[in-house]
Amino acid sequence: MFFGRRTMATDSGKFSRGKPHVNIGTIGHVDHGKTTLTAAITKIMATDGGAQFMDYNQIDKAPEEKARGITISTAHVEYETKNRHYAHVDCPGHADYIKNMITGAAQMDGAIILVSATDGQMPQTREHLLLARRSS
Repeated sequence: MFFGRRTMATDSGKFSRGKPHVNIGTIGHVDHGKTTLTAAITKIMATDGGAQFMDYNQIDKAPEEKARGITISTAHVEYETKNRHYAHVDCPGHADYIKNMITGAAQMDGAIILVSATDGQMPQTREHLLLARRSS
């Protein structure tokens, strides 16, 4: 098992380091859309030139992640708006990889909690909220 973190390759030269920096992340239960939302954010931001588009498969690219269809290690992407630069951490939702989620949450200034409309709150939803709160 891999318990590190991955950093997505971005063209760091195009980001303005003079802007306020915000660490944001996606947290929640496994298969509730964290990586899908992360990919969608990069797609929208890429239309304005504020990011490099990262497809879902580029974010979850480790062989074990592809084989199992879940995020195992935290993935990092960057994007920016007119006013801020964002470092986005896509955290794993599976209970077996909660250590990796804690590592990601410790770096966050804020989090986006995802809850499936069809499943509702699940065990890792509450656990991620509690861990994110303790990490801040």
